[in-house]
Amino acid sequence: MPNIKIFAGNSHPELAQRIAQRLGTEPGKVVLKKFANQETNVEIGESVRGEDVYIIQSGCGEVNDHLMEMLIMIHACKIASAERVTAVIPCYPYARQDKKDKSRAPISAKLVANMLSVAGADHIITMDLHASQIQGFFDIPVDNLYAEPAVLKWIKENIENWRECTIVSPDAGGAKRVVSIADRLNVNFALIHKERAVANEVQRMTLVGDVTDRTAIIVDDMADTCGTVVMAAERLKEAGAKKVYAVMTHGVFSGPALERLLNSCIEAIVVSNTIPQHEKIAICPKIQAIDVSSIIGEAIRRTHNGESVSYLFGNVPL
Repeated sequence: MPNIKIFAGNSHPELAQRIAQRLGTEPGKVVLKKFANQETNVEIGESVRGEDVYIIQSGCGEVNDHLMEMLIMIHACKIASAERVTAVIPCYPYARQDKKDKSRAPISAKLVANMLSVAGADHIITMDLHASQIQGFFDIPVDNLYAEPAVLKWIKENIENWRECTIVSPDAGGAKRVVSIADRLNVNFALIHKERAVANEVQRMTLVGDVTDRTAIIVDDMADTCGTVVMAAERLKEAGAKKVYAVMTHGVFSGPALERLLNSCIEAIVVSNTIPQHEKIAICPKIQAIDVSSIIGEAIRRTHNGESVSYLFGNVPL
């Protein structure tokens, strides 16, 4: 059976290190640098012939550079005769551009899928895709892992009266995710309907459901500029919520996000470490990070051994 080889890109070396530790190995030797003209250069520093290669790269920070870096790493391993190359993408880049929502709009998530396939990826492991249908953009197997089990664990351990809480979706698109969590906790859920004037700016919010004298937990897949989540929190406070927490899988926190969170009525915003959070936590103490390296590491181990990954959809591995 081929050995596991794990290679890390520059986007999130700490997560790659944790995943490798979980698997009882070390990240492989790879030199990633840029030429004077800003072209990316990759040198794989050890043999991958006949090996099962996993390349860990998250779609964060300098997204385009990191995407290009991953494509070149996949290609380098493929032409060096790797048995199988799996792209492990904790946060899938361009995931929000997944449909043609206006004329002449690109479907960039599909373009990224094509690029990964053409580069030579045989399998994709990702987490909480913005829309599950992105899996259908690929002709190769895609494992879309969920942070939900880790989120449920955090809620039960950190919110005292969690049986008295209401899970809230900040938009109609996240209703399915919220209903799933509310069902598993056996609590109520609510929905916020938002109307946007232009992209990234919300005009009006309407709450559907009751949060009076309850703890409200806003759940979504991504926190970017945090305009929506802060506005939703204010709307919930107006509607009588005692406390408001926010739980997001991917904490992008771009632009004025940290300032908005510091000045908001949110008690804590909980994100996973699919994107590095140390610097952001130092600026905004309201941010807390859940470690998902155990889920991704276990998915890699099961994929390598040809075992089922579906156990991870409902459980956090020990």
